Amino acid sequence: MVNVSDRKLYLGPRLRVLRRELGLNQTRMAEELGVSPSYLNHLERNQRPLTAQMLLRLASTYDIDMRDFVAGANEAAASDLHEIFADGLVRDIGIPRHEVMEVAENYPSVAEAVTRLYRALTDMRRMPDRIEQLGTASTTASPLDWLRDHLDQKHNHLAEIDSEAEALSLELGAGPEALREGMLARLGERYGIAVRVMPEDALAGTLRHYDFHRRRLMLSERLPAESRLFGIAYQLALHAMSKPIGATIDRAAPPDAEAAALGKLAFTNYAAAAILMPYTRFAEAAVATRHDPDRLAARFGTSYEQVAHRLTTLSRQGARGIPFFLLKLDEAGNVAKRYAGDAMPIARFGGHCPRWRIQRAFRLPGETVTALVEAPDEACYVTLARALPRVGTAGLATIVLGCEAKHREAIGYADGLGATPIPIGPACHLCERPACPDRALPPVTRTLDINQYQRPIAPYPFRAT
Repeated sequence: MVNVSDRKLYLGPRLRVLRRELGLNQTRMAEELGVSPSYLNHLERNQRPLTAQMLLRLASTYDIDMRDFVAGANEAAASDLHEIFADGLVRDIGIPRHEVMEVAENYPSVAEAVTRLYRALTDMRRMPDRIEQLGTASTTASPLDWLRDHLDQKHNHLAEIDSEAEALSLELGAGPEALREGMLARLGERYGIAVRVMPEDALAGTLRHYDFHRRRLMLSERLPAESRLFGIAYQLALHAMSKPIGATIDRAAPPDAEAAALGKLAFTNYAAAAILMPYTRFAEAAVATRHDPDRLAARFGTSYEQVAHRLTTLSRQGARGIPFFLLKLDEAGNVAKRYAGDAMPIARFGGHCPRWRIQRAFRLPGETVTALVEAPDEACYVTLARALPRVGTAGLATIVLGCEAKHREAIGYADGLGATPIPIGPACHLCERPACPDRALPPVTRTLDINQYQRPIAPYPFRAT
């Protein structure tokens, strides 16, 4: 437990965010904590400090980690705001770091609003011909951004879906073969759905198709075995888990029909993965194999990417796993998927650092490229990068799985990395690391320091202040 005896803790905004995440009103939370609603209101308004006794009540009642709860400002929100305020439009204001941290800590809704506005501005800069249309768009810049924000808030864990999927999986059988037979039997007996593997030309360029009239799920012959298994689990989740999926969508409150459709697709994919890799069994296997994606994929009959994604979702209260983050990059370096953990060494609105060398995985397809990296704030991360064939089409995609280096002893692939990390930064235009020979752009937060008589090793020299 954190030591709170030496200072008063005013954590009203954090307490308010926690209450909203739990879906409670003040009266209900006060009742569960054994205090009066007025006292809870004073706590949320920072009119009273949180006592050690109240922190213990919060920890025991809601199974939260007090170290995270009492920690400094919301690091993810602060990182986003630092990046936003480095934009050329506002960087001349020189907003000091402590003000940014104060906003992230005490005014999370303001931080989120600023982030949404900046995201919309970024989209408008990329698509100037759509500026008028964006003026009447939904409250977020895109359905994908809405979905990412929602999953970030949930730490990539959808509790109700996960629990229902685990119960269903236990009914169907243990192990990929038994589970496959159980899913096929359930689809046929309860829903009258048959599953067929079809020639590629019969599906007209699709990898999976459900024929409503004939009640037949057709899977392309191009799909590998693990993708076929996932397709069966997806179809079962659509039918057997429609209620928890629908309830989760309703609680997420998507801003428009497009976001709702994307949310249903993502949540059904989540349910399918949770059926194939039920939480308790998967979490125990992850620890036993030292989080080895290859061994986990073999044990559960899933793909490397499916396992990597599942590892980012282990945030069940009372049974939390390592907070992994995941990136999926195409060969041009674009981020196709992004699932954040507690921390992530990549700029949200920019690219990744060229010193990270994760693009090296494309030159070594099928091999795992490991790295120990250090961000500018001195936080260290272990990362695993592997280039894999894209399902059903040509080309490669690199899956990057990572976590904070404090968890390295629990990760087999981290053995032998050594103790000296590679210093990296956010995207070049935001990075203030001096003398970086791999820099592609000068930092927008600093003034160039050009000397006509010197040629430094690092391009774009800039002033330290």
